Amino acid sequence: MTVAGASMLATTATVAQSSNEETTLTIATVDNREMVRMQELASVYEEANPGVTVEFETLGESTLRQRVITDIATDGGGYDIVTIGTYEVPIWGEREWLLPLDDMPADYNAEDLLPAISEALSYEGTQYASPFYGESTFTMYRTDLFDEAGLQMPEQPTWEFIMEAAEQLDSEDVNGVCLRGAPGWGENVALITAMANSYGARWFDDAYAPAAQQRGLAQCAGRLHLDAAGLRPRQCFELGYNGNLELFQEGSCAIWVDATVAGSALTDEDESRVANEVGFALAPGTGLEVNSNWLWAWSLAVPESTDAPEAAKDFVAWATSQEYTELVAAEDGWANVPPGTRTSLYETQEYTDAAPFAELALESIESADPNNPTVEPVPYTGIQYVAIPSFPSIGTAVGNRFALAVEGEITVEEALKTLNG
Repeated sequence: MTVAGASMLATTATVAQSSNEETTLTIATVDNREMVRMQELASVYEEANPGVTVEFETLGESTLRQRVITDIATDGGGYDIVTIGTYEVPIWGEREWLLPLDDMPADYNAEDLLPAISEALSYEGTQYASPFYGESTFTMYRTDLFDEAGLQMPEQPTWEFIMEAAEQLDSEDVNGVCLRGAPGWGENVALITAMANSYGARWFDDAYAPAAQQRGLAQCAGRLHLDAAGLRPRQCFELGYNGNLELFQEGSCAIWVDATVAGSALTDEDESRVANEVGFALAPGTGLEVNSNWLWAWSLAVPESTDAPEAAKDFVAWATSQEYTELVAAEDGWANVPPGTRTSLYETQEYTDAAPFAELALESIESADPNNPTVEPVPYTGIQYVAIPSFPSIGTAVGNRFALAVEGEITVEEALKTLNG
């Protein structure tokens, strides 16, 4: 990637550096394409801020979470900026593990952030992380394969339709449906939980008693996830978001239900063999009032343990700014800018013209309600997770068991016994 001429778009960087002052910012981030692009463009920030060096530790999603929580909880000070999501921010903000971002530069324009995303990254009205990109979920499918089979994707598909269409489209060369199978509370459990919500299931009842086996998760969502394995690639229990993204880009998926942020990668002619043959629909449901669309934002936060708080906040402000959006647009086109964070993006004609998925992604984000994630009332918030400190350990244990179920080692019911210890 080149950054020729793009440095003029880094004018919001304002860290004052004396001639002999050197600052190194260490950033822990996830290995998604958007973050890889941020790493490549960080040289623009460094050029505008002599004396500042930005170093990245880029990790897989599960590894990132393990390393960051260990460093943060032990006050290790290994990172100046961490990439975390809507689950961690309120919990860590309450524990004072993160610095509040209530003193960002004026041109950061916090009022421009999508309200749903801003609220999800706050605790008691104070913002503790800045969204790098936001997402919900929707359905992505091969329009050419649907046309050949005489199928019509509904604007609001049901899981029943998805499975029937997947069975019809499944072939030796194309997997009927691609779904997350890699174990982890942010991988297979995220998808299964979103599925379960649409079937009327919930993790816990009003008294926080385990309720996943009472309705939906075992009989519907869990079984569906297992059945879908027969229409997915071999070793699908190893595939998470990035693995399924690559499969779809190479033409090996007929249907994929996952994060809205994938839209740009699937329609990028330089990366996707099927760029002109991709359609989008809402996340599947079952006819109940809750669908399978979640709310998430990979975000940049500054740990309380950093020894360079002002420099760290300045980089966060730059990397999540409207100016950074313009920088990405200049380098890679409007369709590839980080989505799902700012109202102004969806009011930009160049973006909506370049991104056929934009309107549906915004609708999915705005209709997701972490405060009312299930059909029946629950005492917790969070759609694809439960916003309690113990959920990562619970979700990871269940995710590992579900991976075994997909492999055929155990049944779905046996996997769910994990919930009851």
